[in-house]
Amino acid sequence: MKAHVISDGVYCLHADIHTGELFEGIWPIPRGVSLNIYLVQGEKTALIDLFRDWTDAPRQIDEAFASIGVSYDTVDYLILNHLEPDHTGWLKEFRAKNPRAEIIATAKGVELVKTFYKTTDGLRVVKDGDTLDLGAGKVLAFYETPNIHWPETMMTFETSSRTLFSCDGFGSFGALGGHVFDDEFSAPEHAAFEEECLRYYANIVSSFSTFVERAAQKLSALDIAAVAPSHGIIWRAEPKRIFERYRTYAAWSKGPAEKRIAVLWGSMYGNTKRGVDAVIRGIERENVPYTALRVPDENLSYVLSEAFRSSALVLAMPTYEYAMFPPAAWMLDIFRRKHIFGKRVLRIGSWGWVGGAKKEYEAVIESLKWESLESYEWAGAPEAEDFRILEERGAELARAVKG
Repeated sequence: MKAHVISDGVYCLHADIHTGELFEGIWPIPRGVSLNIYLVQGEKTALIDLFRDWTDAPRQIDEAFASIGVSYDTVDYLILNHLEPDHTGWLKEFRAKNPRAEIIATAKGVELVKTFYKTTDGLRVVKDGDTLDLGAGKVLAFYETPNIHWPETMMTFETSSRTLFSCDGFGSFGALGGHVFDDEFSAPEHAAFEEECLRYYANIVSSFSTFVERAAQKLSALDIAAVAPSHGIIWRAEPKRIFERYRTYAAWSKGPAEKRIAVLWGSMYGNTKRGVDAVIRGIERENVPYTALRVPDENLSYVLSEAFRSSALVLAMPTYEYAMFPPAAWMLDIFRRKHIFGKRVLRIGSWGWVGGAKKEYEAVIESLKWESLESYEWAGAPEAEDFRILEERGAELARAVKG
């Protein structure tokens, strides 16, 4: 793995992670993920962010260092934009190789260095607008961007190359391979990365969309030539493209999003599924795009992503022991945690000896600011009148999406 030149004296060193391990212990990464760190060389040298010992990340980063003739012990400053362990897990190993480098972070970041790694020496707090002159024209400026997606986060801007090192902000799932820049990927590759970017945002960042909007507004005053996140593509040809993508996603958190419907369903013995099929017939009648995902068969990472991008939802669940079907209840808990607000929603479901899902459901969604169509439930297998009503409810939801 070689280092990639962003500009004179500014490099990306990255590792591609391919593993069956879940990202954050929750989210699948079948296309892998990149861990990007950055080196800025003036008269002094700064390393921006670190990595964790994940698969063979240390070997890949070592190779990148070697490709430009640099070693850890030549680093004067370690900039930690974000203290999550995938960006700091190798800190003790770094300290063993280089005990003299000054570690720079926000005030909250420095406290996390102490908490996570029991390191107290050589720490410097920076605040919004502070700068670090590396000499030879290389100056780093620091911008606090709290809650993207932890409270201590900041971004670092190198003024000569006009590169924004954004850590988890403006990032994406997906391994990069042998190239890292946006103008090195084909249109199909970009399409795949856009899907992974959406899923990354929905899974990791969506709870903090208000802070994304604030950061984008603050950073818009900078003349940015490249956006360099710690996961995903470096945007040097079209840096505004990733900014606008994140602005769009942040706006979706309040609704409306894309004019499409996410049909999210679970069924025990097929009775709720038959109702789902009728709702889909109504949606198709109105020619509104939709995606149907079964819970729990489909991983919630993808369910969350599809719900986030869609203006409307169909939530189909049977009653299970006087309450919601448990996988549906878990899905709604994730929606609450990730702030899936501002949706138009139709809930349907069958019940056996007694209902109960409706009462629990309505209590759970109270904080989600949804515009709900009237729920529809039926006992046992749906009959002709149920099918008629369900199809019409699907059409009604589709018409609402079309506006």
